[in-house]
Amino acid sequence: MQSSARAIISAVGRGAELLTDVDYHLADAVEEREAIYNLRYRAYLREGAVKESPDARVTDQYDDLPNAWTFGVYLRGELCSSVRISVLTSEWRSSTSADVFPDVVLPRLDRGEVMIDPTRFVADPDMAKRVPELPYLTTRLAYMACEHFNADLGLAIVRPEHQAFYRRVFLHAPLAEPRLVPGLTKAFGLMAADFPTFRKKVFDRYPIMRSTAFERRMLFGRGDLHQVPQRPVLVADAAQA
Repeated sequence: MQSSARAIISAVGRGAELLTDVDYHLADAVEEREAIYNLRYRAYLREGAVKESPDARVTDQYDDLPNAWTFGVYLRGELCSSVRISVLTSEWRSSTSADVFPDVVLPRLDRGEVMIDPTRFVADPDMAKRVPELPYLTTRLAYMACEHFNADLGLAIVRPEHQAFYRRVFLHAPLAEPRLVPGLTKAFGLMAADFPTFRKKVFDRYPIMRSTAFERRMLFGRGDLHQVPQRPVLVADAAQA
């Protein structure tokens, strides 16, 4: 087994142990959102993805859409990372990936596909050094969303230098060449994984990505006004939940 593969499996294993210390919070309160916007700024500034700003915050129009869930990931009560989960359907058609790659995404939505678009993935720069499991603990939310909304595709906008990792670990394949994302200084490519096809393989390889129906409802089951249309769940799918 290659050393990189061993390192990934080891990190995922340690991440599973950390799950008892992790809380996923849907950022509805103003204070929670501002803390996440500031975390985004610090993380992006550290890697040169944004320019310095006196506001010291990063937010956009997608944060307030009804098909978007912004989560803070807390380790032992401390905010350590965040991700925004957008759900795309034929009715809900706006997200970062849909607007940056409309020629790729919108035709598939017209065919009735359901997509999960996780964006604004950030980790506290100092915490990320101490807790290398953070990427897996955070991307777990995207897998929970794919399961909850019975998604066809899990999307990812990824910098070119990180695409090999997404291909190897998360079984993503490139859908479009890198393009500039509004508000960021670097280009990102669009990648995707066919969730029904790779679901079992990923969950068998990384059990940490599994979740219960109760956990998913607690995170994504907002009130009726915010419910996103879903593709009907097949009997076979329901049996595996």
